[in-house]
Amino acid sequence: MPFYHRQGELPNPKHTIFRSPGDERLCREELFSTKGFSGIYSTKYHLRLPPQVARIAERAAPAHSVAWPEAPHQYVHFRTDEAPASGDYISGRRWFLRNAHTAVGTLTVSAPTDAFYRNARAHELIFVHRGGGRLRSEFGRVDFRQGDYLVCPKGSTYHLEFDEVHVKASGKGSGVKCLLMESTTPFEIPSLYKNDSGQMLEHAPYSERDFRPPVLETPRDEDGEFLLVLKVGERWYDHSLPHHPFDVVGWDGYVYPYAFNIRDFNPLVGRVHQPPPIHLVWTTPHAVVCNFVPRLYDFHPQSIPAPYFHSNVDSDEVLYYAEGEFMSRKGIEEGSITLHPMGMPHGPQPGRTEASIGKQKTDEYAVMIDTFEPLALTREVELRLDAGYPQSWLEEE
Repeated sequence: MPFYHRQGELPNPKHTIFRSPGDERLCREELFSTKGFSGIYSTKYHLRLPPQVARIAERAAPAHSVAWPEAPHQYVHFRTDEAPASGDYISGRRWFLRNAHTAVGTLTVSAPTDAFYRNARAHELIFVHRGGGRLRSEFGRVDFRQGDYLVCPKGSTYHLEFDEVHVKASGKGSGVKCLLMESTTPFEIPSLYKNDSGQMLEHAPYSERDFRPPVLETPRDEDGEFLLVLKVGERWYDHSLPHHPFDVVGWDGYVYPYAFNIRDFNPLVGRVHQPPPIHLVWTTPHAVVCNFVPRLYDFHPQSIPAPYFHSNVDSDEVLYYAEGEFMSRKGIEEGSITLHPMGMPHGPQPGRTEASIGKQKTDEYAVMIDTFEPLALTREVELRLDAGYPQSWLEEE
């Protein structure tokens, strides 16, 4: 997580008697830790016992997003806005690409729900393409808007509330839409942006001031029946809780949900074309996430702004196109995803290199995900596949 954060009432020292300020009830301390007791962690203080659950039942996994085992190894383009907007923030998730450590999908929302959600096996990165609202968790409230990334640590219990939910036959161009990424390992700030103490360096394209941690709300001391949907890999469970899960009176530490907006990323530019690592936002041991944002082009008098052709021999490159015109591609729309798989060269389509010469800036917004293991496609991709994309580099007559 970015930095130490503290909210609410806390005892000093740890592991001592601590009673709630209102009724002198003994609070229940919970360590929310990583790597056993050897990684970063947060400590929460609950009004109720955290393990309390009245009933547990397995629910059927979503019928969509099934594997496409015979998918060809080729350049891929598909339009995610063609997916129907159906479901709430839990059931409206559709997955397009996945491997053992990473999954990429989208979320379209057509209905609200009171249910809470917890991913027990994966950290989540949610990019808010369209919409706004609030992420509420045990740690508090994070308001979000278009362009925000929401980083949700593995095992955190949260609820998403959107200001507007459109019930539509198609999600194209409007309504609530998010890009989703799951990772079995956490989303970390790249080490080249930090000093030995973990503080952001001056040359980094963002700083601690740009991260928005949660603000603790009044603890919910409520009896009742509250549904928590638990995702455990590819299995799903319903947990019926006898009390509201957001009963925390105070917490501190390094592990918590937070927001960062793509428009707060300060792009780095150079005399000639710079490679994608300058756009890094987060890294994991199995993947990296980069931003493409409005920026000035290279200032060498003979520079070619369009990227040079390259072969990612050990990574699959995924691009999600959010806004603007991406200079090296044609036929791309908002919500398009391209996959350029490892072992195959890729770069600008015919005419795009020439058209970039003399250009001074770009106004694009896109999210790039590079995975270090091959991604398998789902049937969701097959349904929306641009069949002519692999031949789009052939010169036109």
